[in-house]
Amino acid sequence: MSETIAFSRRVVLCGLSTLAAGSALAATGWPDRQLTLTVGFPAGGPTDVVGRILAQALSLRLGQSVIVENRPGAAGTTAGAYIARAQPDGYGLMLMTSSYAASAALFRTLPYRPIDDFSFISTVIEFPYVLVTYADHPVHTMAELVAATRAHGPLTFGTSGVGSNQHLAMEQFVRLADIRMQHVPFRGGAPAITELLGKRLDFVIDQPSALVDLVRDKQFRAIAITGAERFFSLPDTPTFAETGYPGFAVSGWQGLVAPPNLPADLTTRLHTDIVSIVGSTAISDQLKRLGNAPKTSTPEAFRSRLQTEIAMWTKVVDDANIERI
Repeated sequence: MSETIAFSRRVVLCGLSTLAAGSALAATGWPDRQLTLTVGFPAGGPTDVVGRILAQALSLRLGQSVIVENRPGAAGTTAGAYIARAQPDGYGLMLMTSSYAASAALFRTLPYRPIDDFSFISTVIEFPYVLVTYADHPVHTMAELVAATRAHGPLTFGTSGVGSNQHLAMEQFVRLADIRMQHVPFRGGAPAITELLGKRLDFVIDQPSALVDLVRDKQFRAIAITGAERFFSLPDTPTFAETGYPGFAVSGWQGLVAPPNLPADLTTRLHTDIVSIVGSTAISDQLKRLGNAPKTSTPEAFRSRLQTEIAMWTKVVDDANIERI
């Protein structure tokens, strides 16, 4: 009995001290110095551009400079490992991407725990992937794609790499459609687009920001998008679900996270700031011009989304017999 009481007292005191520490941290006048936003991809890329928009907006809102620090490598996991070991003091943040879910499914080991080593604040943007072909390719619709594959053998599709969200989305689709297609991976999306322009591939799947201009210029034809609903920048392009595959929905995203155990009051403050920033007309318009749909969430919904997608991609990797890295 006495041991139980002593243990309970320790648990209560520990909980109270944690709450006190969190409140004290916020009470120190945060933020009173520069913040760093880590981006796990090279400068100038789509993730970096969004990161710099957020950093500038946060600087104005918080009254402190927010610098972007690029830590590319290993599909973003290098940055993930760095932020997972950082202090949860509100001065170190990271722009997480949906590739983290795919990495958790594909990598045999990771230098962090995919869920427990991050404090989730809010998603920032969301976008579908769009399947395109070159303008005079004989396939115009998903029905024709499936028919051509069954009649003539596997058609090719290019992606930014093995285990990318684009690759896994297509692997999920080919099993749903009960067809075979040949995956051609590249080191990034740009080389795949170049090959499609040269008509050395049948299809490419990538995010709209990389393909919309080529579709509008009629160099490419959009076949379908992977999102749950039509996308604002390609309003005439049907979803995979509309073409006969109900329930098929895959979207990419980016969101703000911090090191584990970020105090609750800082999580709430940063969440409020991000929702206000992303919801503003100026930032929303900037994000849309880049081909992204502004999309915020609660910290709990963000965490749950990552958990769900890790499970989804793990099943796809297993079903497609994709070799883990």
